Amino acid sequence: MDNTVRKPVVVITSLVNGVAFVPVGHLSLHRHRQRTGKEGQVLHRSKRGWVWNQFFVIEEYTGPDPVLVGRLHSDVDSGVGNIKYILSGEGAGTIFVIDDKTGNIHATKTLDREEQAQYTLTAQAVDRDTNKPLEPPSEFIVKVQDINDNPPEFLHGPYYARVPEMSNVGTSVVQVTATDADDPTYGNSARLVYSILQGQPYFSVESQTGIIRTALPNMDREARQEYDVVIQAKDMGGHMGGLSGTTQVKITLTDVNDNPPKFPQSVYSMSVSEDKVPGEEVGRLKAKDPDLGDNGMVSYRLIDGDGLSMFELSTDSETREAVIKLKKHVDFETKRSYTLKVEGSNPYIDPQYIAWGPYKDEATIKISVEDADEPPVFVAASYTFEVEENAPEGTAVGRVHAKDTDGISCNNVCVSTPPCRYMIPLYTDIEQFFRVNPEDGMITTTRPLDREAQNWHNISVSATEIGRNARHHQDTKVRVDIRVKDVNDNPPEFATNNEVLMCETVMPGRVIETVSAVDKDEMAHRQHFTFSLAPEVAHNHNFSLKDNRDSTASVYVLRKGFSRLTQDVYFLPIKINDNGVPAMTSTNTLTIRVCSCDSRDTILSCNVEPYVLPPGLSTGALIAILACIVILLAIVVLFVALRRQKKEPLIVFEEEDIRENIITYDDEGGGEEDTEAFDIATLQNPDGANGFLPRKDIKPELQFSIRPGPKVMKKNIRPKCVFKCRCCVCRIRQVLWFRKRDRLWIVDTLKTLTASSQYGGLIIKKQQLQG
Repeated sequence: MDNTVRKPVVVITSLVNGVAFVPVGHLSLHRHRQRTGKEGQVLHRSKRGWVWNQFFVIEEYTGPDPVLVGRLHSDVDSGVGNIKYILSGEGAGTIFVIDDKTGNIHATKTLDREEQAQYTLTAQAVDRDTNKPLEPPSEFIVKVQDINDNPPEFLHGPYYARVPEMSNVGTSVVQVTATDADDPTYGNSARLVYSILQGQPYFSVESQTGIIRTALPNMDREARQEYDVVIQAKDMGGHMGGLSGTTQVKITLTDVNDNPPKFPQSVYSMSVSEDKVPGEEVGRLKAKDPDLGDNGMVSYRLIDGDGLSMFELSTDSETREAVIKLKKHVDFETKRSYTLKVEGSNPYIDPQYIAWGPYKDEATIKISVEDADEPPVFVAASYTFEVEENAPEGTAVGRVHAKDTDGISCNNVCVSTPPCRYMIPLYTDIEQFFRVNPEDGMITTTRPLDREAQNWHNISVSATEIGRNARHHQDTKVRVDIRVKDVNDNPPEFATNNEVLMCETVMPGRVIETVSAVDKDEMAHRQHFTFSLAPEVAHNHNFSLKDNRDSTASVYVLRKGFSRLTQDVYFLPIKINDNGVPAMTSTNTLTIRVCSCDSRDTILSCNVEPYVLPPGLSTGALIAILACIVILLAIVVLFVALRRQKKEPLIVFEEEDIRENIITYDDEGGGEEDTEAFDIATLQNPDGANGFLPRKDIKPELQFSIRPGPKVMKKNIRPKCVFKCRCCVCRIRQVLWFRKRDRLWIVDTLKTLTASSQYGGLIIKKQQLQG
């Protein structure tokens, strides 16, 4: 028996640039070595039928036919077509196709290595009829071979760079970087070389790194500030046929202090009129410095000249010019010209360029004084005076002083006519609190001033030239500020609300309020308020006051048991002294209101205590109670209305039918004249006089209804006073009386007392009783 077992052999070839290659170690004939196992069993160790390697397909192939990638072949393939080759994996069936009979693999599409550099495929040989695998599947890789099809690109361009002017040759400016999408591991497709196309001879570029450097010394920003440089990157190591890309680099020279300031002129001429006041501008000059920012800043100063005491120099912050201003008054008659020397220099000097100095320049200024017809000039730019408030009319405030152009004082009283006259313009003192003496400039008050109403007065005083030689009546004005000094003329008062809310349950010794005071007057140093109780409440038993000696006072409670039902408001007069000069005192009343509070001393109410229903009643019960109350009120109102419309019938004790109408009047009686017609005993007890005593144990029965009668008599009883009785009636309303069946009935307008056989019953209303 032959111990060697033949396995199918698969041969893979690849075609690169039209040449067929057989992969190294693609397949070798392997034998199955036979081993003897237990009990004589033969064991076989199988090996793979083929070993794969990498294959290459050139990218961007544009030929008319598909590219042959390789060929699969098995040694069991006898060429009769019983073996079928299968290909699977990335791009199988779309990019890569296989001839299932011959095993040829073709690429049907153009491949781009920059999109995908390699593909992983799986090959397998199966029986065409049964699809039974003849060999296990195995993977192989197809790599896309790179060609130089991508030019270099500057991804971060264009570039902007800055470099100081006057930099040394070789100073690094900026580094540019290009990228190439081709394979850097294959050939020179991604090997880049940099070169400069535009920007010589000022700059250069390193071919391998792309660093741009200065190529010329002493490049001056003042001569040229910006440069446009073009850099090229070329692949294939810069050789012929390589692809290239460019980028622009804008390089700006930054400024350094390499230029000293320079005055355009060495001598400047200026003039000033003698009527100019100090502070006015005389002229300007400027030194030029072509540098920028702090490097071009120039500072100025006066260094020499006979006008140093008359003029001053300042710098305009916006224009950076030297401004010459008048420091003192100039007089044409005294001196007609001045000379100044000004220096302009750089305050910031770069030590690197200090040898290029000096960084300063000088110029001479000649100033001539011009004659002018000047108005009067006040000796001070402004005046400030003080006057006490409440000062009487005519109190002197202060004096203003002006001079004319010839130097004669406007306050000179030795001459017959002063050269100028003073006045206060009305628009500056509308209420005319002040007046000024037109000759000597003395300002006085016209009425007492109140500091609390206005503590400062700002007026103007004008001086008008009135000399004989004056061509025009020129005038000038000066500001006068008058401060009204404080006098202690206002009493202190409470600073805040003077009402305090206090709980009924407050305990003795507790502070219920801390009062403070204010004063409209100015408080002097260490001046404070003192507090005390007014004399009329100094010994009260409810509250006390303690002065805290810090312009505050505390109100203490002296007792307990306050009740707002007994007294709900207390008034506590407090005396406040401001301790001023002179001292002012006032009495302010603190209102203390007693309130009901809860257990945490939170105020609940300070008004009259309302009736509160028990908390146990529900809402329905409360509504029912209110409804009952409303119904009862309605019944009472209805009853009263019915009583007003209906009169009650007379009570008759006799069983007779009374058919007379009772008419009431409201006339007063005639007094003693009427009383003489009646027996007073009968009036007091008419029933007893006739032997008739009504029974009280039975009610009288009415046999006949009361109906109007045809006969009514009336009698006005007008007793003024009834004497000789225990109860005297002094006033009796009108009494109606009538006779029925030999009986006299006497009826009052309100009630019926009784009836007697002779006079009947007398009903009276007692208005006033006398003994």
